[in-house]
Amino acid sequence: MPVRHFTGCGCSRRDFLRKGLYGIGVTAGLPVLLSRTATALTAQALRGTSMEAHPERILVVVELSGGNDGLNTVVPFGDDAYYRLRPNLGIPVTKTLPIADGFGFHPSLVGFERLFKDGVMGVVHGCGYENPSLSHFSSMGFWHTGVPNGGEQFGWLGRLADGVYDHDAQGNIIVNIGTRQSPAVRARHHQPLVFNDPRSFRREGSEGEKQAIEGMRPAAPVNPTLEFLAATADNAIASSQFVREAAAGYRTPIDYGIGGLSPQLRRVAALINAEMPTRLYYVSYQGNSFDTHVHQADPHARLLAYTADAVRGFVEDLKRIGRADTVAIMMFTEFGRRVEENASLGTDHGTATPMFVIGAGVRGGLYGRHPSLTDLDDGNLKMTTDFRRVYATMIEEWLGFSDTESILKGSFEPLGMFS
Repeated sequence: MPVRHFTGCGCSRRDFLRKGLYGIGVTAGLPVLLSRTATALTAQALRGTSMEAHPERILVVVELSGGNDGLNTVVPFGDDAYYRLRPNLGIPVTKTLPIADGFGFHPSLVGFERLFKDGVMGVVHGCGYENPSLSHFSSMGFWHTGVPNGGEQFGWLGRLADGVYDHDAQGNIIVNIGTRQSPAVRARHHQPLVFNDPRSFRREGSEGEKQAIEGMRPAAPVNPTLEFLAATADNAIASSQFVREAAAGYRTPIDYGIGGLSPQLRRVAALINAEMPTRLYYVSYQGNSFDTHVHQADPHARLLAYTADAVRGFVEDLKRIGRADTVAIMMFTEFGRRVEENASLGTDHGTATPMFVIGAGVRGGLYGRHPSLTDLDDGNLKMTTDFRRVYATMIEEWLGFSDTESILKGSFEPLGMFS
């Protein structure tokens, strides 16, 4: 692929990125050691030629683990069947936060209501896949790989990184903030940077490990395998230092709320502000928090409040640091809940569920058709939107990579959510 040149500056695309996006911003606004590390990481990330159409854009994927109850999140208060099937758990009409067409948010989602009314949130009805699984493990695996009922080895974000970004780059295209690596970011060529608490994120190793790494330094003739391993080790050391300093030095007046996603999204904001050359961030609500089988009402209300406060705080912080136009958020859960409440005043594993897309470039509103509450599949909602259409929307419309079929192992039409 030929190197593109930009009219008027006489520089290559790669030079433009390095000088325009990272050079001045990094060295002017960060401590000396942090700026040097950022420059080094950026140089690694930009080696070779990538397929990026919008190199300034970032995708943040948020996972709500456990199966969020979509019907009590986006409440179909205009449908009497909702209240017949949920006489105790149904959110009263007077308490919903109306948004459009007989739908409203749960009263805890004040942050979401503001984002929706600001026109920067899209809600996609009835997301799922054919022949759905009610197992947390299986269903989440299908969402992680983007290949339901298949045996795909790599995650959909990992395949995206491999398909779009230079294979020679060791520079943290993917950052996964959590206690363990998500299968969604598993890639053939790109090693995700995985950490939870930046303060304890160190890759120092024992003396023997350090000697082993030094022993891998390639000598002539160059051994490609050893060169790759040594570069990966160097990147891990540089990256851990960068992450610690970026997080420790970040100060914001924006309130992200408490618990839940707030610390993870604040760390993402810190890394974006520090100009980490990451394009794909992955964060998750820890544990199976949304698995609300028993006495759902109060715990679910808290979970939704924590989630909405954190996401709204993150969006406000992106505005503050001047990055609102370059970041989009996609939020999902592995399945919804059954339509009918259970005898324990909770809800059991279900199927179709809403997804959320948030960002300054989003055409806000409701997308897709809400599933029927009376035409059910053994008590479960019938999927109306294949979740991979939302993935295709983020890949093609937001990141600008048109070959979604190679990433998603099939053809899925984007939803037209971005202006």
